Amino acid sequence: MARGENVFHRKDGRYEARYIKGRRADGKPLYGFCYGRTYEEAKGKADRAREEIGQAERAEKPQKTEPGQRPDVACFCDRWLSANSARLKPSSRAKYRTDIENHIKPFFGEKLPGEILPEEIDAFTRSLVSGKGLSPKTVRSVLALFHSIFSYMGKRSGEKLPDMEIAYPKSFRKNTRVLDEKEESALVQLLARETDACKFGVYLALRTGMRIGEICALRWCDISFEAATISVCHTALRLPRGDTGQADIIQADVSRSGAAAGDESGAAEQAPAEDASRTALVIGAPKSESSLRLIPLMPDIATLCQRFRPEEPGAFLLTGTDRCMDPRKLQRHLKKYLEECGIQEAHFHTLRHTFATRCVEAGFDVKTLSEILGHSNIGITMNLYVHPNLDLKRENMNRLKSLFPL
Repeated sequence: MARGENVFHRKDGRYEARYIKGRRADGKPLYGFCYGRTYEEAKGKADRAREEIGQAERAEKPQKTEPGQRPDVACFCDRWLSANSARLKPSSRAKYRTDIENHIKPFFGEKLPGEILPEEIDAFTRSLVSGKGLSPKTVRSVLALFHSIFSYMGKRSGEKLPDMEIAYPKSFRKNTRVLDEKEESALVQLLARETDACKFGVYLALRTGMRIGEICALRWCDISFEAATISVCHTALRLPRGDTGQADIIQADVSRSGAAAGDESGAAEQAPAEDASRTALVIGAPKSESSLRLIPLMPDIATLCQRFRPEEPGAFLLTGTDRCMDPRKLQRHLKKYLEECGIQEAHFHTLRHTFATRCVEAGFDVKTLSEILGHSNIGITMNLYVHPNLDLKRENMNRLKSLFPL
């Protein structure tokens, strides 16, 4: 490591580069982290991150406007996104941009910050819930984004803005869809017949709880046959081309004719040409730092890995080539498998829920399960999966007999 470059060699073999992405209220630095398989890769990512931060800071500087012209809410939305671009993951930036363009700008865009009245915020909430039919969870997300932008306008506009009170809609927890034992058994039997790369990927998700993007971005060099572990360090997803940011790899889309002519793996089976021109398949860091994790290999998974293992360690697990499989392709295959098994109302994340539920039933301690799933805290795991069934509730109620004799 060169002095002052803040690049470290980790125990898992990767390199970690630190950079200052901001300052806390007390002036202490707030660090960001970039990872790579080589020193140069990690350092290059950190250098790009520093450059993006510099661009955002330059964008923060007051812009000259025509005499009498004042920036409206739409202008402040763009400035907020630019100012926060460096600290946001590409997927988060794409989501915020979509929410701003589809919801916030159409309602408030032409207004000046000081013209926003408290009752208009209530009207905005009603338009999202009733007018657009968005779920309470989505509405809460859009309102939280607007609150952040409103606070930003208060600091940058020079106007005295009214205190904002937002009535967030109540969010009701949906029942988590989990395959029952009969459904899981039917799916496993289908996956065992003439197992190919796609069936292997689905089975891997069912037995590890990995997300679909993590499965598609997995390379053979991420699997240690000596330690019998899978290292989850990347995810694949499709993003608007303007939001690819600090992605490790931007995979070029291939035309349908090219895919049909030469790519038997299906890795090049991409979106229609119109969609491909607007988006790119990117490979970057997982959902959060907690998602960087090691998962022990089950014996049957290790056997399947040996069966499909190619000579090139840098190849992707599902394709055996240097091209990543589009998550949407794997999703389509799962849909076909589920239809063949007569399983309804299930999707790829159902496999993750099913894995976690089976782990709870097998007696996993919550901390272990939380780390295997890559949750940021055990509270998420507890709220999603650790719920006593009726038999356990009955067993505990029966213990009261000794305290309350008839």
